[in-house]
Formats: sequence, structure tokens, C-alpha cells
Amino acid sequence: MLDHLRQRLARAEALPLLSLLGILTGLLAGLVIILFRLAIEGVQGVLLPAGGSENFEALGAPWRFFLPLTGALLLGIVFQLLRRHFTEVGVTHVIERLTYHQGHLPWQNAVAQFIGAFIAIASGNSVGREGPAVHLGAVNGSLLGQWLKLPNNSVRILVACGVAAAIGASFNTPLAGVIFAMEVVMMEYTMVGFTPVILAAAGATVLTRLFYGSAPAFDVPALQLASLAELPFVLLSGIAIGLLGALFIHLLLLFTKSLNGWPIWLRMGSAGLIAGSCALAVPEVMGVGYDTVNSALLGEFALTALVAITLFKLFATTASLGLGLPGGLIGPTLVVGASAGGALGVVAGHFFPENASAPGLYAMLGMAAMMGSTLQAPLAAMMAMLELTANPNLLLPGMVAVIAATMTSSELCQRGPVFLELLRARGLDYRNDPLAQSLRRLSVYGVMNRNVITTTHLLSTTQVETLLASKPQWILIREDEESMPRSLMPAGDLARHLQEQQGEGWEPGDVDLLTIPARRLQVAAVPFQATLQEGWELLASTQSEALYVVRDTLTRRPTIFGILSRQDIESNYLYNGRN
Repeated sequence: MLDHLRQRLARAEALPLLSLLGILTGLLAGLVIILFRLAIEGVQGVLLPAGGSENFEALGAPWRFFLPLTGALLLGIVFQLLRRHFTEVGVTHVIERLTYHQGHLPWQNAVAQFIGAFIAIASGNSVGREGPAVHLGAVNGSLLGQWLKLPNNSVRILVACGVAAAIGASFNTPLAGVIFAMEVVMMEYTMVGFTPVILAAAGATVLTRLFYGSAPAFDVPALQLASLAELPFVLLSGIAIGLLGALFIHLLLLFTKSLNGWPIWLRMGSAGLIAGSCALAVPEVMGVGYDTVNSALLGEFALTALVAITLFKLFATTASLGLGLPGGLIGPTLVVGASAGGALGVVAGHFFPENASAPGLYAMLGMAAMMGSTLQAPLAAMMAMLELTANPNLLLPGMVAVIAATMTSSELCQRGPVFLELLRARGLDYRNDPLAQSLRRLSVYGVMNRNVITTTHLLSTTQVETLLASKPQWILIREDEESMPRSLMPAGDLARHLQEQQGEGWEPGDVDLLTIPARRLQVAAVPFQATLQEGWELLASTQSEALYVVRDTLTRRPTIFGILSRQDIESNYLYNGRN
């Protein structure tokens, strides 16, 4: 039954089964995100005055300095004791595993992410919880696919389901979660991917709404643009925040590449020292900062406070993340964008007192523009703005601000998406051309030719006749019963040889499949979970002419399911390209 399930999921039309698995992934991810939030809020409720979550501003100066420093040093010691490859966490880690490991995420990294982000956020360091949430959600989908031994194309979709579920559950924004998963992490849109991802985001959001309620993340009035004459200033605001987004990426990369020779505990300790020092001057930089965002949206800050929050939050966040603290950057960019947008709104009100909109509206636009300029994901940013504020009046000015910010960061400042920039800083890259996208969507198990027989190279004439009676297309040849296949022969070549030998005076005898005149192809093994992209790359790296698809079993020798030739991959790519 499981083999039949895997065979169906290996093909592009496995929508109903993927949808069910998507719902399950969403529910699992939603539960993990709820536990993650409860852990952070529980500790913050004990540490912070009046039991308030995120109320770091009420702490005294010594606490504001030593709390993030102590948390960072503790994290540094914990991560120093871990194996190096278990300390890779966050959205960049998820994209790397999708690119180079077909979405197979180790559970050990997820444990390090949960504990690390919990300590970093609870201790007031300037990091967000959405990046860790994405990692935790993605690993739910990946482990489910690995446990069921699903083909890698299905594992990739379940990872996207976990990502969408995590964003939906964290922000109460299911649609933004779907678009984030497809636009930022997967970087492609497919019908077979959209449906399970939507269901996963919906399932996770339902769980969090049952627990936290259905109110938007930010409680703000339904503001709207005062006049269309403001659009030029909205455009200029988008450009200004686009420059700020490019600066954010630049500083993040600068910190990422600095202090590389230092031990992990010293790098993280330096991050805590910087965050604590910034918190002495501007307490609002501590933690994720959603309370600061809400205050900016309500217009509760003066111009000097908004500028200070923008600059100090940007510096503290890039230092914290660049030096290795295991947190996220989406939440802090919302803080930076909201405070910067609010400051621009105050400036607009000063120069155009009668026609300018409230600073809170510019704070909302700045929040979306900053998210769009750093992630290079304008659609996800606009949907997040719409769902976070429940205000459709923001769509028109939001489109102007987000596109202006995104193009300023990408075209004027030549900055790519922040997560891909971080990936390249590690010496890695993300291949996302149309060929790679098409080949990743199908598994070798769904495309392989099953009309194949495996046999040893030395056969009697009777054995040859029996073998050909089943009318195979291909023959895999072994040295002996215990060895793996050595070469691949078209069955027609063997039939032709037998027919040529059965002339007058012919006597039955042994046939050596490795010496008779025939076309023999060099072969290599490929796991049945592999995608067509992995198969294509394996053909190139081994210089083989065909692949045989295998799955490890409890027996000593793996089970062979079928054959995949270069022509099979090319024909499936062309077929899917036309359709």
C-alpha cells in the first residue's frame, strides 16, 4: 500500500494525497508554533515587570544591558558544545536543504533552533520569532515525508506546507504564509504545490485562532490615504525605505563575514554586548518588538523617538543575526519599517499639515515596504500588510510603496533577496532556472521504465528463452547473484543475437551477456525518492548513460524498481514544458 502511495506521489497529479498530507503538516506545525510561543511568552511573563510579554521598556538600565548579554553568552556556550553542522538554523538553512538536499531537514538542527531562538528572544535580544518558526514548521513537513519515505518532490512540497503553516500561525496571516512559502522559500508557483500549501496554512491558522483568537496581529484604526495627491510622497517614502532595506542587507552581510575566526561563544557574546548597549539608549530595540510596531501604527511616538528606534533596531538586529544568534529577521524588519514609515509620516504632516495622512498610515506602508525590500517578495509583503492590519484601504498606496522599495533595493542598490544573499555569503548558490524547476517537480519513481529484468551475465539458452518470453524492454546485467548491476542491455539485442545463432547446425549452449554483440550502457544507482533533477545531475557526475532506481530493504540487496535513461528525463521535461 505504501509503495502504491509513493508511486502516486512521485507523479505531478498526486494532488488529493498531497492535500491530505498538507493538512496534517499544517496541524503539526501549528502545534509546534503554539508551544514555541507559549515557551517564550511564559518566560517573558515571569522576567518582565507586571507579567507583560515584550514589556522590556519597563526594565531598569542594568537589566536592559545584562539580560541580552547573559542570554547571548549562554547561547554561545550551548552552540559551542554542539557539532558545527547542527548549528545551521533559520530560513537560510531551510533554503539550503531544499537546494542541496531536496528538503531533507535534520531534526537535530530543529531542536537547536527551538532552544536557541527561545533563549535569544526571551532574553531580549533583537531577533524575531518568524525565522525560527519557519524552520520548525518546515522540519515537520520534511520529517513526515522522510518517515513515510516519500519521493523527494513530495518532501519538497511538504516543506513548503510547513513554511506556510508557520507564517500563518505566527502572524495569523494564512494567505501571506502561502505566498511567503512560494515566493521566498520555494521561489516558484505550481498548481500541485499551491493546494496543499493553502490547506496547511489554513489548518495551522485555525489552531492558533482557537488558542489566541482571530483578531489581527495589530489593533489599529482603519486609516486611509487622505488624498491621491499624496501618492508622490508615498513613492518617495518607498524609495527611502528601499534604501534602508539595502542598508539592512549590507550591514547583515558585513557582520556575517566579520569575526569569522572567533569561537562561537565569543561571536554570540559580542552580539549580546551590542544588543545590550543599544537597549541602554533605546529600550524599544529589545525582543521582537511587536508592541513597538503597534505603538508606531497608533502614532504614539515623536519624530526623534521614531528615528532612534529605526537606527538602533537596524544596527542591533543586523549585529545579532550576523554574529550568529539563532533568531529571525522578519519581525525586526517590521519594527524598522514601521518606525521609519512613521517618521516619514510625521515629516509629511509637518510640510503638508492639511493634506497629509496620519503617521500611522505611513507606518503601515513602511512596514510592508521594508519587508518587500529585504525579502524581494512584494506580493508576500502586501498580503502581510493587508492581513496584519485588516485594512483593505492600504492596498493602493501599499502597492506603490512596496514596489518602489523593492525596485530601489534590487535595481538601484543591486541587492538580492536577503536569504539568498546570506546563502551566497556561505559560498553556496540557489539554482532556480526553468529546467531545474521542472525537473524538481517529478520523482524518478514516477517516470522510470518498469519493463526491465535483472539477471546474471551467464545464461543457458533455455534461460534466455524464458527471459525473453516475458517481453522485457531492458535487461540489467550482474556479475553474479550478490553483486549490483554492471550494465544495461536492450532486450531486443539479445533476441536478435539468439535468432542469428539459431541457424542450421545450431546447438544450445551458454550465452554471455557481456560478450555477445549488443549495445551495453553504463549504469548507476539512484534512490527511488530522488527527483528528476537529482537523476540528471547523477548522470552527469558519474558519466553514466542510464540509472536503475533502487530502494533499500531489510534484505541484503536493495530492490530494483526500474530504469531511467537520459531520454526519459528529456522527454518528460519537454512534455511538462508544453503542458
